[in-house]
Amino acid sequence: MRNTATQLPLFSEVDEPDSASGFSVRESGRARRLSIKVFPRGRVEVVVPRRTRPADVREFVEAHRDWIRQARASFAADHPPEPFALPEVVTLSGIAQEFAVHYEPERGARTVRYRTRNGAVVLCGHTRDEKLCVQALKRWLTNLAKREYAPRLRALSGLTGNSFKKMHVRGQRTCWGSHSSTGTISLNFCLLFLDPGHLRYVMIHELCHARHMNHSRRFWSLVARFEPDYRQLDKDLNGSWKRIPTWVGIY
Repeated sequence: MRNTATQLPLFSEVDEPDSASGFSVRESGRARRLSIKVFPRGRVEVVVPRRTRPADVREFVEAHRDWIRQARASFAADHPPEPFALPEVVTLSGIAQEFAVHYEPERGARTVRYRTRNGAVVLCGHTRDEKLCVQALKRWLTNLAKREYAPRLRALSGLTGNSFKKMHVRGQRTCWGSHSSTGTISLNFCLLFLDPGHLRYVMIHELCHARHMNHSRRFWSLVARFEPDYRQLDKDLNGSWKRIPTWVGIY
């Protein structure tokens, strides 16, 4: 059986591309053609079917160069780019917690590891490498989200009467959550940065897909039973990416 999933998008559905230089490529087993996405803060992603030749990708991007630039410019007008900076404090509204971030360089280190200490996150190692620091912070966020999400999801599963088999936490670039046909719910660790109500709504939304793997009237009626304000919450999510710090780099 093919494993399909229903996703709750991270951004509203606008397939717009970015500058022809500097883009990432994502191979998708479900893609039937090449497509380009430009995200609100300028990141460009090219989605390609499996076994697509690199030369074909470059040719496709080059053919859409002007469109990419226009899309980027449109986003930039509404959302001026923010300078990159590693955080000194990480505020996680979704779980009402705040963490100071300390950096402890170690001579000769080539990696960065993290540990938590007295309500702070401590990064140790080659902390002058910003990329390694971000990767360590994402590992921390992923593990923290697993601990925080699991009891909440189990409680809401009991409330709604909708079960799931597994829970995964990832840093998805295009969705807040998804529910696969095999019963796996995937949740974005970036929900930690949103309000508790948004986190709760995404969990309810994905749990309701256990009964309806679509967005039919019956699905939304089921969601409304457990979250009457779902329309406003769903609308809010389209702009909630703005609350994700630039250093996370998912967009």
